[in-house]
Amino acid sequence: MAKIHRLMPENPRMFRAEVVRTRRVSPSLHRLTVAGADLTAFAWQGYDHWFRLFLQLPHQRRLRLPEFTGSRWWQPYLAIPEEERPHCSNYTVADFRPGTAELDIDFVVHRGPGGELEGRAAIWACAARPGDALAVLDQGRLFDCPQDASEVIVAADETGLPATTNILRSLPAHTVGRLIQEVPTARDRRTLDSPAGMRVTWVVRDDDTSPPGTATLAELRRHTRADPAGYAFVVGESTLATEGRRHLHRAGLPKDRITFSGFWKHEAHPAAA
Repeated sequence: MAKIHRLMPENPRMFRAEVVRTRRVSPSLHRLTVAGADLTAFAWQGYDHWFRLFLQLPHQRRLRLPEFTGSRWWQPYLAIPEEERPHCSNYTVADFRPGTAELDIDFVVHRGPGGELEGRAAIWACAARPGDALAVLDQGRLFDCPQDASEVIVAADETGLPATTNILRSLPAHTVGRLIQEVPTARDRRTLDSPAGMRVTWVVRDDDTSPPGTATLAELRRHTRADPAGYAFVVGESTLATEGRRHLHRAGLPKDRITFSGFWKHEAHPAAA
């Protein structure tokens, strides 16, 4: 959607911070709370406010960040020698408390066929300790619901749970619609603060052989008619995002009223011998 860009900061700012607390909030989600003087100026927008997360490499003694002005940060980032370039991932604000300048980040704990933790950011997060340095580059939000939307449809796998949690609590009280939220286990479900008119459907995967997002997509396809005056937000695994958008458009929703983002791609593991 072209309108996405106007919801991003004109001059994105980098905020340095450090870990202050860490805890497992559910079997599949590990939370870090970070804070720092820079974050007192972080203008949280609610909804799916997201950022680029920069992490220090294991062999480094300090976090090196790209120097940039305005929105042109990518080339300065690539200009850093690979052996010094910080790891960069996209994450959504799980919560932000302006009074203490504390920002929560939830990391999905994916494991391989042998039970090993996967994903550089998740591995870092699960081993993080108070005082560990990081930085976030503010990127604004993608959720761009028109004021005249007759209904709101939100669908996501577990990687989108921080976004859907905050979208529901940020929506106007009169909003009607539906959330389809997939999680790996029943214990990953949480209490959601949402408008009374938003129906919440939890889809519990409980099946390690099923790619994330598959169950959400199957449930979304049961939604066979979409009001052309509505709005939809579909995020998570790439197939869920692209096929979910395609289905909703066929069901009657104009493309410019669908925000979708496939910010990761499932890679199947070979079967064990």
